[in-house]
Amino acid sequence: MVNAYLDVGIQSRMNRIINPKDNRVVMLAIDHPYFQGPTTGLRNMSNTIRTLFPHCDCLMTTRGAVRANIAPEALGSKPIMLRVSGGNSVLFDDLSDEQLTVSIEEAIRMDAAGVAVSVFVGARNQQQTILNLTDMINAAEEYGIPVLAVTAVGKDMARDLRYLALASRICQDAGARIIKTYYCEEFAKLVDWVAPTAVVVAGGKYSSPPDALKMAYDSVQAGAVGVDFGRNIFQDDNPIGMIKAIGAIVHGNHTVKEALDVYNAHTPQASRLE
Repeated sequence: MVNAYLDVGIQSRMNRIINPKDNRVVMLAIDHPYFQGPTTGLRNMSNTIRTLFPHCDCLMTTRGAVRANIAPEALGSKPIMLRVSGGNSVLFDDLSDEQLTVSIEEAIRMDAAGVAVSVFVGARNQQQTILNLTDMINAAEEYGIPVLAVTAVGKDMARDLRYLALASRICQDAGARIIKTYYCEEFAKLVDWVAPTAVVVAGGKYSSPPDALKMAYDSVQAGAVGVDFGRNIFQDDNPIGMIKAIGAIVHGNHTVKEALDVYNAHTPQASRLE
């Protein structure tokens, strides 16, 4: 009976993260400073959040960013996917040397809808990061909180189907409720191999509006429930237009051309985020 109630809690939080009406989500990733420090587009974090918060479904961020940059009246208006792994920086060659940095009790106090842990399959600290994931899943499941696993990719790892499917399946078997990974050729096979676990696609480095929108379109067409884009939104010259265009693809089933029309319609109000 207890497990049944916990499953209800997990499903309730999953419904906050992923819209149950269309099983889609536009997640905004702004957790980069946990290892990058001041990041273009996130240096004035309060302004970035204030500008883009109304247009996403879920915000992936850190506890410090929530406390320092989200207005009290806005708390609770959007679900938070809380980054709970870290412990390294871009100054160190091996980013895979991560530990859990936030307890499940802290996530509960912050009313997180879910928690996110990076897993570095194939890296020097592969085992530690997989155990970070399983330790957090064991703790989070006790309270009905879903865990999102990030298939982090090092500079020497190929972003191809073979690698990403391997990493994603390991995360699924560990018990992750959502998997964040990169788009690749034959992506539909990856989605099929980890079904019914929800998959969201990472945006990676900034590219261009047409390329980012095509990635979003191809991802959902291949079966992803949505995207977790960051730099392709907050580093764009037209961030509001970009996030609205992505929403048009994810929730409105717009084509890339139609989404570009949405993007261009907001150009007059464009303002680059710092």
